[in-house]
Amino acid sequence: MDPPDSWFATHKTMVDISAIIPSSCSFKSTETYVDCSTLQTDVRIFLPMCCWCSLLRCLVLLVLQNTVGETVASMARDLGMLRVNVLFPSGSGETLLLPEHSKVGDLKLLAQRSFGKGFLKLVTAEGHGLNPEDSLQAAGVQDRQDLTAVVQRTHIAASLRAFALWCSGGNWVATWGDPDWGGDCTAVQAQLRHVQQIQATQGAFAAILADGSVVCWGPSEYGGDCSAVQNQLRNVHQIQATDRAFAAIVADGCVVAWGNPLMGGDCSAVQTQLRNVQQIQATDGAFAAIVADGSVVAWGCPVLGGDCSAVQDQLRNVQQIQATKQACAAILADGSVVSWGGNPVTGSLWGSGCSAVQDQLRNVQQIHATKHLCAAILADGSVVVWGHPRYVGDWSAVQDQLKNMQQFQATLGAFAAIAADGSVVAWGNPLMGGDCSAVQDQLRNVQHIQATDGAFATLLSDGSVVAWGNPCYGGDCSSVKDQLRNVQQIQATQAAFAAILADGSVLAWGPSLYGGDCSKLQDELQYL
Repeated sequence: MDPPDSWFATHKTMVDISAIIPSSCSFKSTETYVDCSTLQTDVRIFLPMCCWCSLLRCLVLLVLQNTVGETVASMARDLGMLRVNVLFPSGSGETLLLPEHSKVGDLKLLAQRSFGKGFLKLVTAEGHGLNPEDSLQAAGVQDRQDLTAVVQRTHIAASLRAFALWCSGGNWVATWGDPDWGGDCTAVQAQLRHVQQIQATQGAFAAILADGSVVCWGPSEYGGDCSAVQNQLRNVHQIQATDRAFAAIVADGCVVAWGNPLMGGDCSAVQTQLRNVQQIQATDGAFAAIVADGSVVAWGCPVLGGDCSAVQDQLRNVQQIQATKQACAAILADGSVVSWGGNPVTGSLWGSGCSAVQDQLRNVQQIHATKHLCAAILADGSVVVWGHPRYVGDWSAVQDQLKNMQQFQATLGAFAAIAADGSVVAWGNPLMGGDCSAVQDQLRNVQHIQATDGAFATLLSDGSVVAWGNPCYGGDCSSVKDQLRNVQQIQATQAAFAAILADGSVLAWGPSLYGGDCSKLQDELQYL
């Protein structure tokens, strides 16, 4: 008979012994919780369930008699168990006990549960990282062996309807959401080794590996197929994305582009100018690159920022570029700003029309760009805002509050900004997140903010999350509110949010078609 699922128990405090009794077992006990705090052991136990009721009776009786410890360890050895000492670099750690036929991933999950820390990488004394997919035997793990647990840095990227989660240098990428929008990387999972960076268009993902090569997945019309330029994608340092195309900077400062040619996927017209490229930014359909001499090269859809010829003679000594949906804005060395893009029929209203505030744009230190708005931070901490009037709204009511702002985000109809003191200022359409008064008292010590098309979510310094806006776009996180503790990162698709927790778990909320359901992801987390 195949054994049922594994069980996990820790003999340190209160142990739920009912968890080790299979439902098929006729053995019953009225004492389901046992105080083992007096036991002199620091061994965590991982045993497979089976129908050996006699063994379970013995184990339960041993627990009840407070005589676990070495007795259980002795029994475990007889049953083919391994004792592995998992230590942090600080020297703290525990001895973990599990079947010798287990995988490294099983040991990793056991360690994460034991320590309450997620995304651990197990490393041998020789510095060799263990692959979670390997068995303990194949990995050469011996009884009583010491392994070091290293907390990996995690990242999360998002297309319009899918998420991708990975650890720096890891050999696995976990995806969820709509598979037609990049939510399934199964076809290329074996190629995703030592992943360094992932970028996303609206419906596809591109990953940079440690050797500088690139792996893509998702629909080809969104840039999910880079086979035509694969031989050029060597020593890639950075990738940027429009809605339907990617552009990569390679080691010699040249640029390789692929995807929809009308949306920036073809840079052949400006290829000779793309030398010693330092930085690339992207609108919805165009790219703009800063080259070593401080000039700018743009390509892609002209009305989406792909043509900067009208201001080319002003683009000298460019320090930074930021992009909205349809326009770009550049900070020059003297602190002034030059912008371009937008539809000339509508008067270049998508963030490029800074002429109305041009006289205020002096000593600009930073530019923050959202979908429809540019916000310039001046040397005195004040903020100058411009963009599409339909979406920017009347920000004059909050202008006095916009001092020393650290971060801006936008939905389709509202804006939110984090101030230096950790408070939040919001304005715009109340139905799209422009009114945060209902949660204003909770918005303290805000560290980070993300936005879908209709809602905001903020990460606070205590690891909790506050969301507001349209519930259909993730503005209501009440279904997972109690679980949103010790959150490390948040990310957003078009209508859903995802949060990475310190213990290695992942939570999501919002419509499932947009990545708001990550329940099927949990089994993959052991491979990260």
